Amino acid sequence: MSNAAEFPLLSLILFTPLAGAIALLFVSKQNEVLIRWVANITVAIGFLVSLPLWFWYDGQNPDWQFVEQASWIPSIGAQYLLGVDGFSVLLILLATLMGVIAVLSSWNAIQMRVKEYYIFLLILQTGMIGAFVALDFLLFFLFWEVMLVPMYFLIGIWGSDNRLYSAIKFFLFTLVGSVIMLLGILAVYFYHQSVTGVYTFDITQFHELNIPYDLQWWIFLAFFLGFAVKVPMFPFHTWLPDAHTDAPTAGSVILAAVLLKMGTYGFIRFSLPILPEATHAFVPFVVLLSIIGIVYGALVAMAQRDWKRLVAYSSVSHMGMVMLGMFALTPVGITGSIVQQLNHGISTGALFLLVGVVYERRHTRLISEYGGLSNVMPVYAAIFLVMTMSSIGLPALNGFIGEVLILQGIFVVNKMWAFFAASGIVLGAAYMLWLYQRTMFGTVDNPKNENLPDLSLREFATFVPLLLLAVWIGLYPKPFLDRLETSVDRVMMRVNADYTPRFAVTVEPSGEVEISGRGSDMSMPPSGPVRGGAR
Repeated sequence: MSNAAEFPLLSLILFTPLAGAIALLFVSKQNEVLIRWVANITVAIGFLVSLPLWFWYDGQNPDWQFVEQASWIPSIGAQYLLGVDGFSVLLILLATLMGVIAVLSSWNAIQMRVKEYYIFLLILQTGMIGAFVALDFLLFFLFWEVMLVPMYFLIGIWGSDNRLYSAIKFFLFTLVGSVIMLLGILAVYFYHQSVTGVYTFDITQFHELNIPYDLQWWIFLAFFLGFAVKVPMFPFHTWLPDAHTDAPTAGSVILAAVLLKMGTYGFIRFSLPILPEATHAFVPFVVLLSIIGIVYGALVAMAQRDWKRLVAYSSVSHMGMVMLGMFALTPVGITGSIVQQLNHGISTGALFLLVGVVYERRHTRLISEYGGLSNVMPVYAAIFLVMTMSSIGLPALNGFIGEVLILQGIFVVNKMWAFFAASGIVLGAAYMLWLYQRTMFGTVDNPKNENLPDLSLREFATFVPLLLLAVWIGLYPKPFLDRLETSVDRVMMRVNADYTPRFAVTVEPSGEVEISGRGSDMSMPPSGPVRGGAR
């Protein structure tokens, strides 16, 4: 771990949204225009203060960076410990950007309890960023739970018809998974104390443990339930379509773009490096669930009549692909999994925004109510087309890069897994193109659609950064991949050390750890059987 940062950049990024939420408490709830401006300015500042992460993060340095450390609850060894690697840098930037887009998209959509709405959105933003920067497991769990409350209220108060049912279902599913995950955290905590004599929740120290396999197995299962619900993996996915369908547009955007990544982040950050042998033991089980999720999510998406539910089930399929790439346990597979998480956030976040635009105008999400929209909303139809192609994985757009990396990472391990992953891509193209054809092409048969206004300047502004990112990642993904190299290597050295990492770790006689760089071929499998993990 590198020396603590002189400037508390991560704390600034973390608490900017919270400062905005506190500021809103002092604004009169009748002054809705000022409330909206304060919220929008807060998330804009939050994004701007996160941008230095992109420029200052050193992708060649394998240490944790921008580390901040302070005593928090010394009696149990809990610390205020923040730090990032390449993976969390990209997710923080995604979270701050989607926060700007979600708040801006809510300008006209929210007309009741405006003050409370924006306060909950800003608290949610703080919780998400906190989970990505925390290097203390207890601090991570705190932020993980903090996210539950604002999302529950966003769905339950500002949602549509079945909002209370969907909010409670979301809350209960996530809470049950979280409580079981907490038991796993405590098991690691007490095992660390038993072998070192030190009570700590320091994740970086947990990454160095060699936990007995029998204990790893149970801890992995506890973590799995917590993270799989959040991803969500089949069969823990049933809360997602309801939550997406009934959440306000901004809630759906944040849920799809950032909150679902909490589960996959948890697997890469905790399950794989802390529990390498159990990870290998569970590979067939996780792969089976991922393949079922890919195919099932795509087939059910094809049968949907509700526009939002179709996009929601597409998330089940796409996240199944992300999990499959991750549990191939190859550097390319894990890199592709992370890139595809970003791509999913960009394309699916945009698709939920697109649904929100027409819902504001027509107050219906039934696909049958639309048709020929390209005749009356040409700019809208053009953006929808680009994001549809991004979701499908058209070459030159972001989805293609992630899918190719995942398929390559899977193919060298098991060709049958690659076949099912490819089938998910084909089915994804089928339901997305069918959706586009039904809503955008043909004549405007419904009189209610004849005079629908095209995108306003504010609405168009919410799509611009997503369009730019889709093209940038599609044409030139190298800056993103460079930031992930050492982060993926750190995981690979623990979970599948037979893939030669770019960084060799040696322990000097003085006890200091020296990390030296060397080249590697990430794509080819090692000769001989794959080992169970670092021992």
